[in-house]
Amino acid sequence: MSPQSTQLTAIFLLPIIITCSAPSSSLCVSASFPKFPCSGHPYSSYPFCNTSLPIDARARCLTSLLRLHEKISLLSNNASAVPRLGLPAYEWWSESLHGIASNGPGVSFNGSIPSATSFPQVLLMAAAFNRSLWSSVGSAIAVEARAMYNTGQAGLTFWAPNINIFRDPRWGRGQETPGEDPMLVSAFAVEYVKGFQGRNGEELMVSACCKHFTAYDLEKWGNFSRYSFDAVVTEQDLMDTYQPPFRSCIQEAKASCLMCSYNRVNGVPACARKNMLEKVRSEWGFEGYITSDCDAVATVFEYQQYSKTPEDAVADVLKAGMDINCGTYLLRHTKSALKQGKISEEDIDRALFNLFSVQLRLGLFDGELVNGKFGKFGPEDVCSEEHRALALEAARQGIVLLKNDKNFLPLKKNAVSSLAVIGPMANGTDGLGGGYTGIPCNPRSLYEELRVYVEKTTLSAGCRGVPCESKDAFSDAILAAKDAELVLVVAGLDLTQEREDNDRVSLLLPGKQMDLVSSIASMSKNPIILVLTGGGPLDVSFAENNPKISSILWIGYPGEAGGKALAEVVFGDFNPGGRLPMTWYPESFISVPMNDMHMRADSSRGYPGRTYRFYNGDRIYGFGHGLSYTSFTYKFISAPRKLSLLRPFKCRSNRNRILEETQAFDHAVYTDEMEFCESLRFRVQISVMNNGDTDGSHVVLLFSRPPRSIDGVPEKQLIGFDRVHTAPSHHTETSIEVDPCNHLSIADGSGKRVLLLGEHVLMLGDLEHSVSVETY
Repeated sequence: MSPQSTQLTAIFLLPIIITCSAPSSSLCVSASFPKFPCSGHPYSSYPFCNTSLPIDARARCLTSLLRLHEKISLLSNNASAVPRLGLPAYEWWSESLHGIASNGPGVSFNGSIPSATSFPQVLLMAAAFNRSLWSSVGSAIAVEARAMYNTGQAGLTFWAPNINIFRDPRWGRGQETPGEDPMLVSAFAVEYVKGFQGRNGEELMVSACCKHFTAYDLEKWGNFSRYSFDAVVTEQDLMDTYQPPFRSCIQEAKASCLMCSYNRVNGVPACARKNMLEKVRSEWGFEGYITSDCDAVATVFEYQQYSKTPEDAVADVLKAGMDINCGTYLLRHTKSALKQGKISEEDIDRALFNLFSVQLRLGLFDGELVNGKFGKFGPEDVCSEEHRALALEAARQGIVLLKNDKNFLPLKKNAVSSLAVIGPMANGTDGLGGGYTGIPCNPRSLYEELRVYVEKTTLSAGCRGVPCESKDAFSDAILAAKDAELVLVVAGLDLTQEREDNDRVSLLLPGKQMDLVSSIASMSKNPIILVLTGGGPLDVSFAENNPKISSILWIGYPGEAGGKALAEVVFGDFNPGGRLPMTWYPESFISVPMNDMHMRADSSRGYPGRTYRFYNGDRIYGFGHGLSYTSFTYKFISAPRKLSLLRPFKCRSNRNRILEETQAFDHAVYTDEMEFCESLRFRVQISVMNNGDTDGSHVVLLFSRPPRSIDGVPEKQLIGFDRVHTAPSHHTETSIEVDPCNHLSIADGSGKRVLLLGEHVLMLGDLEHSVSVETY
C-alpha cells in the first residue's frame, strides 16, 4: 500500500474482500463535530463503523484511510482528533490501581461525579489471599470507570494493575503490588484483569494494562535511577520470578494492554527489547497494545544513551513492537525517522492496528456509547453502597494481626472506660489510600471510627508528621496515655516515606517514631496496641520483643473504609485473617545492594538472597505470617503419594542432551517436552478445624519443597491457597488443584522449566506430605 492510497483500499480477509473507502459526502465535514467516532452523518457511513465486520478488518480499514501526519498524531497517549474522519481526540492514560485515581490526565473529578470508591492499596488486598474478592473489586472499579466515561470524566483504557514483584523491602512502589511471590502476584493479576475487563472474550468493558514489563522495582537508590537503571537478570530469575505474573496476565487474563518499563534489562531498554515484546505476542498470545511508561521512549536516548539519535530511539521502540508512547517523543521525531529511512510506514500501521483493535473491542467505533450495553452506568453507580461495603470488606480481610500476647485483643466492647489514640496518622484521611488514589467517597479517620466504640477517646499526634523529626509533641502524647485505660498507637509509613520515584533507605520506623512508641508503652497503665501503616516492611523487633506492647496490627494503606475495618478488628466485630504477602526483614538487610537483581543466595559473596523462597537470613516476620483470635489445625484428607511419568517424552531435544551432559537428566525432565501435563493434575483435599470459640475466615497456604538435585532450588514455593470460613469447633473442607508441570516445576540455570524427579514435599502449616515423581 503506497502512502497516498487512503481513499480506496481493498482489505483482503479470505474468503471475503472488503472495500474500505471514504463515503462521497466525507469531503463536507459536519458542522457539529461528534463526541464519539461513528456517530452521525456522514461519519457513520465509513466501513470501519460497520459493526458487522470483523474487528481486524475495521482496524485495517481505519488505518488505511489516515494520512501520514494523522497517523503520527495518534501515536501519543493524548491522541489528536481527526476531524476529516469524525474522530475526536482520545486520552489513553487513565489510572485505576485500587479505585479510579487522579494521577492520569484521562480522569477528572470535576463534574457530576466528584469522587470514587477508594479500595485498599493492592498490597493489603493481596494479604486477603481471596481470589473472589479481587475479582469483585476489579468489577466494581470497572463499573465506576464506565460511569465516569459516560459523564466525560475518564477514558476507557486504564493503566493498572502493577504486577511487578516486591523484590526489595525498600522499594517505594512495593505498596502498589500484590507482594513478593510470583504465584500470588499472578493470581491477583488474573482475577483483577478478568473482573475489570469483563469475561466476554473479545468485547471489553474497560481495558486493563499489565505493568511494568519487566524487572522494574527500583526508583531512586544511591546513584541509581529508574530512568537509566540496567536490571541485570539471569535467565533463571527471569523465568521463575519476574516474568510469571506477566505471562499469566496475558495468557490467562487476556489483558488488552502491556506497559514496558523505564529500565534496561540486561543492557537493552525494556521498550526496545524486541525479543521480549515479540515473545508476548508469538508465544503468550497477546492481543492488545503495548504502551511505554511515560517518557520511557525519551529515556532510551536522553538518559540511557542506548540510541545515537532521537530518530534511532523511535526506530528502536517501534521495530521492537511498542505501539504508543506516553509522552510526545514519537510526535516529535517519527516523521524525521521515516524520512531518514529508519522506520517504514508499515511500522506505524502495525502500531495503529493494535491501538484501533482495542478501541474497537471497547465499542468506541460503535456510535453513541451511552446508547450501548454499558451506557446505563452513571453517577448513581459510583460510591454506591455496594461498592463502599466491598471496600470495607477488602480492608477487613487484608488486615494482618502480627502479635497478640496473652490474647490481649480483641478488646471487650462497652468494657473500655477510656482510650487514647496516638500517632501522626491517627486523625487524617489523606494517607489512607497510598499511591494512585483518587478522591474517596466518604473517608473517616482511624480516630473517628475508634471513637464510635469508646465515648471517652482522646487524640494526640505525638509527632509533627510521619517523618517525626523531633520529640516536641511527645509530652502531650504521654499525658494522654497516662490518663487513659488503654492506648492505641498508630505508627509507620505514608507517602512522605515511600512512593513512586522515592525508595526508602532504612527499614526502621521513620525519625523518632520508635522512641514515641517505646515511651508511650513504658508510661501506659496497660500494655498498648501498635497499629502499623504503610506498604514497606518494617523492622519492629523492638515492639515484637517488648512485653508492654501486647498486640501489633498491620493495616497497610486500607483505603476509605480502613478506619472502620480497624475498629471492628480491635473490638472483635471481625476476626482478622490476613497473611503477609512479603517478608519483613531486619534493618541489617539495607547492606544488601538494592541494584542486585539476583534472587538466589550466594554464600561466596555474602549475599543472602531475596523473598521467602531464597532468603537465608533473619526475619522479623515471614511471608504468610498472620494470627487470628482463634486457632486452626489442618488435616490432609487426600493427596497422591506417587506420580508416574512415561518415557520417552515428546522429543529428546538438544536441551535434554544438555541435561544428560550435566548429569541432571536422571533428576529432571523439561516440562515443555512432557506429553499429557494436564493428566498429571491432582487435587489436595484439606480439612481446616477451628479449635477456638470464635468464628472466622482463615487463609490456607499450600507450599512445596522440591528435591534439591540441581542448583537454585527454592527453599519452598507457594503452589496453592484458599480462604475458608469456619465456625467454632467445626471443620471446613477445601480442595486445591496442583498442576505438577506448573506448580512443582522450577527454572533451571538456562531459564527452562524442569520437573525434578524424586520426593516433593507438600507443606501445610506444620504438616508435610510427600509426593514422589518417578519415570518408567
